[in-house]
Amino acid sequence: MHSPTTFLSSLSRRSLLGAVSLIGLPAWAQFRVEVSGVGQVQLPVALAAFRGEDQSPQKIASIAQADLERSGQFRAADAAGVTLDETSRPDFSMWRQKAVDSLVTGSVSRLADGRFDVRYRLWDVVRGQDLGGQSYAVNASELRLAAHRIADALYEKLTGEKGVFSTRLAYVTKANLRYNLWVSDADGEGAQSALASSEPIISPAWSPNGTQLAYVSFESRKPVIYVHDVVNGRRRLLANFRGSNSAPCWSPDGSTVVATLSRDGGSQLYAIDARGGEPKRLTQSNSIDTEPVYAPDGKNIYFVSDRGGSPQIYRMPASGGGIERVSFVGSYNISPAISPDGRTLAYVSRINGAFRLHVLDLTTGAANVITDTSADESPSFAPNGRLIVYATQSQGRDTLMTTTLDGKIKARLGSQGGDIREPDWGPALK
Repeated sequence: MHSPTTFLSSLSRRSLLGAVSLIGLPAWAQFRVEVSGVGQVQLPVALAAFRGEDQSPQKIASIAQADLERSGQFRAADAAGVTLDETSRPDFSMWRQKAVDSLVTGSVSRLADGRFDVRYRLWDVVRGQDLGGQSYAVNASELRLAAHRIADALYEKLTGEKGVFSTRLAYVTKANLRYNLWVSDADGEGAQSALASSEPIISPAWSPNGTQLAYVSFESRKPVIYVHDVVNGRRRLLANFRGSNSAPCWSPDGSTVVATLSRDGGSQLYAIDARGGEPKRLTQSNSIDTEPVYAPDGKNIYFVSDRGGSPQIYRMPASGGGIERVSFVGSYNISPAISPDGRTLAYVSRINGAFRLHVLDLTTGAANVITDTSADESPSFAPNGRLIVYATQSQGRDTLMTTTLDGKIKARLGSQGGDIREPDWGPALK
């Protein structure tokens, strides 16, 4: 990820990724969401098949249901064989007998201009009340996004918190020595190639407004940081200083990128204006300082350093200085990620040779392991802080997983093969 001599070099799953031309690439992006585990409190909800859905390229109700289940907040009730549109008044007694609290009905119809009209309505089964609905007129290519937006609206109405299903993921794949940087829906579907090249690509990082990705490319035979515009596909060089340029992260306001540079010897943290320019050195040590991440308020930076003899997580003011250690359990802790509320640190700890995802309550100092896999890497929080996406190995295959913060509900986004690495969960778009 950085240089061959860094303490991260033993993590083969975080090693170099390259890129190739788009021609002949396998059909990545087709993921199957498999949810496992049972949460303590789950709201029972039923999504009836939308009327007209059999003529739609996408099954709206099924997509929205998978979103809600993956969140860990909902338990899907059996609605098999039932088709109801947004104008149908449900038989509430039947749904009460199924122990359903909420019911979603809707329809999908083709408009004269070729677009699709997608409508839904949410019902409070317990009280027999209409909780409202919405309609979307979308192209066929936007049907999945419409389903995700419906899931977001349902999530917010029933929990009072923002949903994250219409957000995006960035991740890197490797198959047959071919590599690609992808942008996909939050469930892994609908991925589009943001970059394909013949040299390594690593460390994708979303800008706060979700329009740009910083990443590291080895196309010039050394690690160089670029910024890619997701909308128009253009990119610009951000850091190509002497030595290694790696591990970019954005400040919350998008004005600054902090990265690990070895321009002055050793791997240290530097702040770079997001428009480019001369870096400002933030750390002054003889150790390896890397994997920076800003706190949500922009006041502090968390990072990994071996200054104490082994990799641990530290915190310092965003301007540098005043460094304090944060991780104390375990002798090898890397890959920090901070929840949007700034209260929880997710990281990877090596335990008896296994790399496992942990969460640390930054208020109490309590740390908990939340996975039973052994090759976890690159945790990244959802914008609402309720889920973490990470890469791991499951059943002998590389995969992306999401998990609730207590580890009770996990969803495996299983690919068709090859390596999947370094996911980063994009921000909620306004």
